[in-house]
Amino acid sequence: MRTAETRPPSPTGTPGPAGPTASASLVASERWARAGWLLAAAVVVALGLLLPGPAPAALAALLGGALYTALLHTLLMAAAPRLGPWAAGTTALAASWAVEFFQLSHVPADLAAHSRLACLALGTTFDLPDLLGYLLGATATTATHLALRRLRARH
Repeated sequence: MRTAETRPPSPTGTPGPAGPTASASLVASERWARAGWLLAAAVVVALGLLLPGPAPAALAALLGGALYTALLHTLLMAAAPRLGPWAAGTTALAASWAVEFFQLSHVPADLAAHSRLACLALGTTFDLPDLLGYLLGATATTATHLALRRLRARH
């Protein structure tokens, strides 16, 4: 039996007061987190449009793959701001690899013939080096996410 009402520990492990104020503050915090992650996703898209073009082909392919996984990471965090960095990073990597292996079925290529959006989201052909690009993107975004979390904990 509880004697004092408290909400469960936060991701940092510190309990806080229960009640409408704590709940409202958590909702507001999640809204700001979602907005921040959506802004980060927009930055990733902008980088994806700007950076690969002037880069050599091999570097552009790695960069494109890395940014694809970074975009998935940021969108996952926007959808579920309580998700941890490792969970978001591994989920984004697994999804990226799944899409790449799905290309072996030729279904994405068929869909791409009818939809530009399908082409952008799923690609068309399997390319083994893309798997490395996805790994680099997942590593970079997870490391950045962890660093941002540490910075936030200090303040």
